[in-house]
Amino acid sequence: MKSNRPNRPYRRRLRDNSIYLLPNAFTLAALFAAFYAITQSMHGHYEIAAIAVFISMLLDGMDGRVARLTNSQSAFGEQLDSLADMVSFGVAPALIAYKWQLFHFGKIGYSVAFIYCACAALRLALFNTLIGKVSKKWFIGIPSPTAAALVIGLIWVSHTFQGLPHLDWLCLIITLFGGLSMVVQIPFWSFKEINAYRKVPFFVMILAVIALLVVTWEPSVVLFAFFLLYSLSGYVMFIWRLLTKRKIQPES
Repeated sequence: MKSNRPNRPYRRRLRDNSIYLLPNAFTLAALFAAFYAITQSMHGHYEIAAIAVFISMLLDGMDGRVARLTNSQSAFGEQLDSLADMVSFGVAPALIAYKWQLFHFGKIGYSVAFIYCACAALRLALFNTLIGKVSKKWFIGIPSPTAAALVIGLIWVSHTFQGLPHLDWLCLIITLFGGLSMVVQIPFWSFKEINAYRKVPFFVMILAVIALLVVTWEPSVVLFAFFLLYSLSGYVMFIWRLLTKRKIQPES
């Protein structure tokens, strides 16, 4: 009778190399949406490309939550998510913005697109190294999805309101601002203190319904305005703390 002992290390390797299907499927779906956005921009379908990046952003926000809810977190999933984010919120917005307006500026536009892409890579690398070392209440620099929403949101707004003046300059400024804001050493509120499972007063649900209705009126304008105000909020708080000489106290 043959012993199964030699097969145990092989089975252990198979088990160790296995991955969780559900959360990684969301990550791959987000990556596909970003890839689809890039290909659509090559054909001049910029509005479709912008919507695809926002879908990628939505899927990216779901994979981590699905992993936590199903207890399927893994180091492989974290690495895959980081690589997918680089494509979704680094490469895709830079290429789409360049193909849309930045090419008008020649080498300057090319440089701004690369600066954005490089800053996204630096931001994601910094985020990975700071996990567990800084307060979860704050981000250092704006998250890469926020920067992508600024660039892509401008494209979506331009298709909602035709004939906006100086779109090329707006694209140049927003792309550069979004890229540099990812690596600036300024804290931004992370919203992680909000507990979705906590009981809230009834009027909060009314406010949530109103907010949802506002988004449905002009989603491109509302989303772009929200992410723009959030990106400016860190600078406003930084200036306010300088004027009042206050500092954010780290959590114990």
